[in-house]
Amino acid sequence: MILVTGSTGHVGREVVRQLLQRGEKVRALIHDRAKAGQLPAEAEIIVGELENPRSMRDACEGCSAMFLLAPGIDIAGVEAALGAARQTGIDRLVYLSSYAVGIVPMPAMGQWHQRREALIRAASVPATFLRPCGFMTNTLDWLPTLRKGGYVLDPVGPGRAALIDPADIAAVATVALTEDGHQGEAYTLTGSQSLTVAEQVAVIASATGRKIVVRDVASPEEAVKFRYPNGAPPALAAALVEGLKLMRADTEGLRTDAVLKLTGRPPRLFTDWCAANAEIFRRGMGGGN
Repeated sequence: MILVTGSTGHVGREVVRQLLQRGEKVRALIHDRAKAGQLPAEAEIIVGELENPRSMRDACEGCSAMFLLAPGIDIAGVEAALGAARQTGIDRLVYLSSYAVGIVPMPAMGQWHQRREALIRAASVPATFLRPCGFMTNTLDWLPTLRKGGYVLDPVGPGRAALIDPADIAAVATVALTEDGHQGEAYTLTGSQSLTVAEQVAVIASATGRKIVVRDVASPEEAVKFRYPNGAPPALAAALVEGLKLMRADTEGLRTDAVLKLTGRPPRLFTDWCAANAEIFRRGMGGGN
């Protein structure tokens, strides 16, 4: 049995689905029973909280491996998961980290994940660290401004990023959870197309047949509000602004071949992902077809 935390998110849902396709038994940890319908019927559902040690002990009981996704910036969830893993005998863990851990000098976002990685290593639970760059699904966060005014705010200008499909992250996670030889390794995961925000928008516009305007952000505050419409804690807001500055400066876009090496196939192209999700964008934008 493999425990999947964060199982209703973009990556977690794919990890559950792909593990089941491999014939693995999967237990999905969710915090809201109402979300169980988002997961395949074959998955065993357990309701609990990642930060609650008792919940995690119950979730880990009878499992041999865990996919660990800990949202937020604190360490409570990781500590609870590690404690439960040691108590129940889990001997394989895959942690979803961030490519920011490998940036020099390391930004705040990388430092938070590095601290979690250090805790995991110190716990002596054999682990693999996945360090993806930005997700293709993050472009769905543009829907509010697309719906309101048909535009996307661009905070990084000439900066490029090789966005990755969460399904490709899940494919690597599935390999690490089910095959030997990955414990102690850290894999930086990216897509294969390095695109500016303007180029990403052009791909979405082509896929949807809609006209989309790209606007430069007027201030750091506007950039934070664009990413977090409901607000963000000061530390997270500051880390976002720091990260955007680094992204603006990266005019080549980090790319690795880790997905190809680990799964035997290249990562999905952003153009293909947009074509497959064009109807989601159209519905989100409103205004008919």
